[in-house]
Amino acid sequence: MLLVLGLGHAGGAVARLARAAGWAVAGTSRAPDAPGVLPFAAAGEAIRAATHLLITTPPTETGDPVLEAHAAAVEAALTAGGLRWVGYVSTTGVYGDRAGASVDETAEPTPAQPRSRRRLAAEQAWRDVTMGRVPLDLMRAGGIYGPGRSALDDLRAGKARRIVRPGHVFTRIHSDDIAQAALAAMTQDRPPVPRVLHLVDDEPAESAAVVAYAAALLGMDPPPAIPFEDIRATLSPMALSFWSESRRVTNAMTKAALGLAWRYPSYREGLAAILAEERRQGLAQ
Repeated sequence: MLLVLGLGHAGGAVARLARAAGWAVAGTSRAPDAPGVLPFAAAGEAIRAATHLLITTPPTETGDPVLEAHAAAVEAALTAGGLRWVGYVSTTGVYGDRAGASVDETAEPTPAQPRSRRRLAAEQAWRDVTMGRVPLDLMRAGGIYGPGRSALDDLRAGKARRIVRPGHVFTRIHSDDIAQAALAAMTQDRPPVPRVLHLVDDEPAESAAVVAYAAALLGMDPPPAIPFEDIRATLSPMALSFWSESRRVTNAMTKAALGLAWRYPSYREGLAAILAEERRQGLAQ
């Protein structure tokens, strides 16, 4: 049984794909109103029963919420031997700013932002708990997008901005590719050691290029180009923290280890697929 602790955008995609592949799946949510969805506080019994555990819940200032609330259940699952795999969805933010340089799966983390330091601390906490007992996959994801959460939605809502900063790139990943990577990882037979996986597509890209492409798909004029320096003073501290870092996170080792290719190797395929599905369902404007 797969237990997804955090049925958000990424966790929900993993749960759907796993169910389609025949897995028994349960998960936690802040709004547990569907079959198989549990309140987070009541997840202890499900943790003890799980054979595979995927954690997508972000850490707080005091630590990883799963280990804080359910350490005894995790330990019981590990001790009993029923738990066979743990996956932790982290962030490429643990690498900090690399001034646009490439970062592969062997790179040492150098987080600068407090939230990224918390992610790295949570990774270490799961390393400490699982070491030598079950395989642990630390899945460092880029910016996650997918149906209902993409530049297409921002454009329709009038919230998209085409901020231009030449050479400054972001990495991203479609939620469906997170799902296929997680499913591939948890079905592998491998030693009980930690492994770093990069959940990023094949093409780091400038934010302005993504917005312009999404506008073209929708048949809209793109928002006006705004030089980053002209808008810097109006950005929130959170937005500025993202714009303060640039890195080209690579994925060759991850794809080789999992034996897969992305369904959406760049934002172009991903956005086009989202729009095509919306049109099939009669949802696109």
